[in-house]
Formats: sequence, structure tokens, C-alpha cells
Amino acid sequence: MKQVAPLRYDVIFKKAFGDKEIFTAFIHDLLGIQLEIDVVEKDKAYDPPIGSVATKFDLYAEDEKNRVIVDMQHVRFSDHYHRFLHYHCAALLAQVVKSKNYSPELKVFTIVILTSGDRHKEDVSTIDFDPKNRKGEPLGEIDHKVLFICPKYLQDDTPKAYREWLEAIQDSLDEEVDESHYLNPQIQRVFNMIEKDKVTPEERARMFDEYNEEEIKQGEFKKGEEKGFDKGFGEGKEEGIEQGIEQGIEQGIEKAKMETARNLKALGISEEQIASATGLSLAQVRAL
Repeated sequence: MKQVAPLRYDVIFKKAFGDKEIFTAFIHDLLGIQLEIDVVEKDKAYDPPIGSVATKFDLYAEDEKNRVIVDMQHVRFSDHYHRFLHYHCAALLAQVVKSKNYSPELKVFTIVILTSGDRHKEDVSTIDFDPKNRKGEPLGEIDHKVLFICPKYLQDDTPKAYREWLEAIQDSLDEEVDESHYLNPQIQRVFNMIEKDKVTPEERARMFDEYNEEEIKQGEFKKGEEKGFDKGFGEGKEEGIEQGIEQGIEQGIEKAKMETARNLKALGISEEQIASATGLSLAQVRAL
């Protein structure tokens, strides 16, 4: 058994997955893409910001064909689907503003890793931008995708290419892994890089800071949680908390939906597809 720093922490996640070889192996197994990159950027931001909300990506890399974004989120917010759809759109718009038309030169893929789980309890969920015909068959026009990955909900039928990575991330969260269980050499490198004895004092200090920041963020939802306990009494503690949090930030979610819809509209995506992706009504989308 090996003692490791948990991959829930931003500083530890970036330390491991910011490595070029680990990053490219991870993306290859998830997306089937062989990236050709020189560097993985950390805390990537666009200057000036795209749209009215500044976005920052945990890990970011691009080659001549693909632009890949990897974001790790530990604190569970009920708006993460809309939040990262907005981030994804910002990466698309960053290309469009420099292009002569609405067809970005690079395929854009956003991967969101939710270490604290999600109320839907799915291992992998995908937002696929490719148009479908009435039979649900893709037209092969748009490659861009957003993947939401929840290691906590690994299933028996989770695709083999995903499985070992998800299991490794989840395994690290209790700070102890059985490295002999893993065959992927890049996952072995991850464990070696995040071994507790190799965590620097600076990295450990940042872990403490992140823990405190997480407590503060969760405290912002305290009133919502209290409502959830009241409303959820007799319905189950977890369900009540989820409902309370959602009530507490409902207004912010609606604002994020509208902003996302504006960005999608700027990309030339149909109003019907925007309504489907954001959950807004067709009338709301048309009014933008």
C-alpha cells in the first residue's frame, strides 16, 4: 500500500495531471485522441475575458487539431452542468473571434472531474453538440463535447478505457492506494508523483488553504442547507440538503443559463438545440 495525497485537491491534481505524458495518456483513454503538445497550461485564462464572465481552466492544452480543457471540481454545486457548459463555450468563442466564420479550427473538449459526486449518480455523462436527425443519428458536423466524470459512481459496465483512471482517482481520496492493482504505467506515475513523502511544504500549505476555502464555500450554502433539513425531514437528509442548496442558488443558475444561451446563439447553434441544452424555454431563447 502507498500513502498518497488525495487528488481532490487542486494543487495535487495539477501536479499529477499537469505532467504532459500523464495528461496525453488520460485524454487518449477518455477521448481516443492522440494529442501532440509541448506543454499543459495550468490556470489558463483568456485576456481579455470572453463574454461578461471571466473563466479560468485548471488544465489546458491544444495541438493543431484539438483544444482540450480539464477541470477538476471537488465542492459540489448544483450549477456545475451550466457552469462548465459556459466555460466550454468561452473556449469556442475564443477561436471564433479570430476567425473569418463560425467554424473553429480546433475541436474543443471539456472534461469535468467531480470528485465529490453528483445527484444523478452517473459515472460518465456527455454533452454532445453534433446535430441529430429525427432518428437520433448524428450528422458528423460538430465534434465538440463536454464530459462529466464522477469516479464515485464507477459501474460494472463502465468502459474499460475509463475504468482504471476513475478507480485510481477515487482510490486516492482516502490517502492510501494499492498500486499493485493498477496496470497502466501512467497511473503508476500518478501515484509516484502524489506520494505523501514527495509533497512539498508549499504544496501542503496550499492543500490546507484549499481545505479552508472549501469550508467557506460550503458555508455560503448554510442557509440553503438548513432549509433543506427542514424540507427534507422525513424525506432523507441527503435529499433535503440537495434541495436546500438548489433553492439557495436558483437565481444564479438561471443567470448562468441565460449567459450560456447567449454564447451558444453567438456560435450559430439553433434555438431548439440551445433550449434543449440549457433547459430554457424556446420563448426565452428567442427573446435573447
